[in-house]
Amino acid sequence: MSDVENEVAQPRTSERGAATRSSLLGAARQVFVSKGFAEAGVTDVVAKADASVGSLYHHFSGKADLYLTLWEEFQARQTQRTKQAARTARAAGESDPMRVFVSAARAYLDGCLEERELAALFLRGDGPPGFEVVMRDRLRKWAQRNAALFEDEPALVVVVTGALAAAVSEVVLADDRALAEEVLAIIGQIRPATSATAPSSG
Repeated sequence: MSDVENEVAQPRTSERGAATRSSLLGAARQVFVSKGFAEAGVTDVVAKADASVGSLYHHFSGKADLYLTLWEEFQARQTQRTKQAARTARAAGESDPMRVFVSAARAYLDGCLEERELAALFLRGDGPPGFEVVMRDRLRKWAQRNAALFEDEPALVVVVTGALAAAVSEVVLADDRALAEEVLAIIGQIRPATSATAPSSG
């Protein structure tokens, strides 16, 4: 094969590989949601994707890798949603850190409800061994990002992050958008203890 032919053929192979990978992930999502991670098998996924076991192991190391990839891609979409919401709030002139946080939190909850089956899958506790550690680590990183919004308020970061993390689970499992709005309204009223206990100047 000439260099030109090779250059033409290579993208086609990459596109085919990307399509296979995407198909396997879509199938894994359906299988995990319907059967749960523990009960799902690699054979279920390849059958749903109309692919071979070999192609699955070409793209993923196994069932846990499929699950974790779905998680990482979901989190990437959630990060994009929350960043965009925060940018939009600031562009509209919002300067109160808590209101910016609530805008981002609303986007996060909206994303969870938009992809409820997938979000519920991750919240059910039926994941590969060690997944709880992955989730806790992500929550810590999320808290660190929030810390940049609430400067010098570590206790406030702990409170709002913990409250929202608990709310995500309840809202997703109940599939209740009204509950999400009530939770956000309450979180939006939280203020640092110093400002809550400061004497009035009047």
